[in-house]
Amino acid sequence: MKRAFLQSKILCKKFNLLSIVLATVILFISCSSSNADPEISLTELSVFITIVGASDSNPAGDGSGEVRVSAYAENAVSYGYRFEGGELQQTVSRTMSHTFNQEGTYSYAIEVFAYSDSGESISDTRAVTIFKGTLEEEASEEEEEVATLVFSDEFEYEGGPDSEKWHHQVIGPNNGSWFNDEKQLYTARAENSFVSNGTLKIKAIKESYTSGGVTKSYTSARMNSKYAFTYGRVEVRAKLPAEAGTWPAIWTLGANINETGNYFGQQYGSVGWPACGEIDIMEQTGWEKDSTLGYFHWGNTNTGAYNSEGGETSVPRSTDDFHVYILEWNASTLKIKVDGTLVHQLSNTQDKPYDNPHYLLLNVAMGGNLGGEIPTNFSEAILEIDYIRVYQ
Repeated sequence: MKRAFLQSKILCKKFNLLSIVLATVILFISCSSSNADPEISLTELSVFITIVGASDSNPAGDGSGEVRVSAYAENAVSYGYRFEGGELQQTVSRTMSHTFNQEGTYSYAIEVFAYSDSGESISDTRAVTIFKGTLEEEASEEEEEVATLVFSDEFEYEGGPDSEKWHHQVIGPNNGSWFNDEKQLYTARAENSFVSNGTLKIKAIKESYTSGGVTKSYTSARMNSKYAFTYGRVEVRAKLPAEAGTWPAIWTLGANINETGNYFGQQYGSVGWPACGEIDIMEQTGWEKDSTLGYFHWGNTNTGAYNSEGGETSVPRSTDDFHVYILEWNASTLKIKVDGTLVHQLSNTQDKPYDNPHYLLLNVAMGGNLGGEIPTNFSEAILEIDYIRVYQ
């Protein structure tokens, strides 16, 4: 009996030892698998909300009650949108439109979620004030007479952009890279900017390229006009790139920015951004190619506080047809238009820096805040410009 008990005790010890060994092996395998296949984390969620028809005089919108929400987080595979505590709408789309139907002016909460492939999520909540109803008809303003064409390029030549009119900005101000998490380097090479058959082409290319000790997987061009102006009418006739991940822009900066590598340097001052003022005559996201954005960014001249305001408009076939992107700027108002349709209007009050010279910029960025995810099969994309005209 004692012997049987001893044998049983020995067997139990062997079994316990075997259990410990197996548990250790399983734990090791589990840890090894975890280390071999780490989860990809989401980055910061960027949320961009446009109140349809909003302007300086009607910041709560044109009475349609409609908002358009754009979201982006790197490594996200889907998004969710909830408007004023309603049903969560999940989709792979980075954009969502919604109409608030309560008559009058009210504040609403908009919740935006981004989800990774592993189920991880991040979110952001924004408050918006929306007007639903009928605006009184504004008295039509008489258009200012345009007197003189002061700067233009019709691109009726072949080769590189006219060096008397254009400067290539190639030095990235963010330690050799560009802000907004952009993925490209800019070059002055003929591969990235050239004139042929009556139009300027700015071409973004997928290629490994090194400049100033920085290597990126995409190249493009960023052009500054060598002409600065205060007030006037700008017209740019352009066809936009269709490829996802591209972020084309036609815009201006205050010539007193003194940004690294820009054409004017300290000639007009050195106030930096946003104190210099920025006017985005046209920007387009990398995921919504049937609309464009028109926006203003500036630093309050009294307090230094950053401000932004703008709108979005539908531009069907923006990548197939040419459209005219317009800025009308005078001492009292600034208006951004597409083909004559108003996108956004801003009052030019004394707390805004829009009484100083600006210069034009043309570029195609890759990825980043408004470019979003770049498809793996991307090879190249072109922003094509028929003409640029500035009147005063």
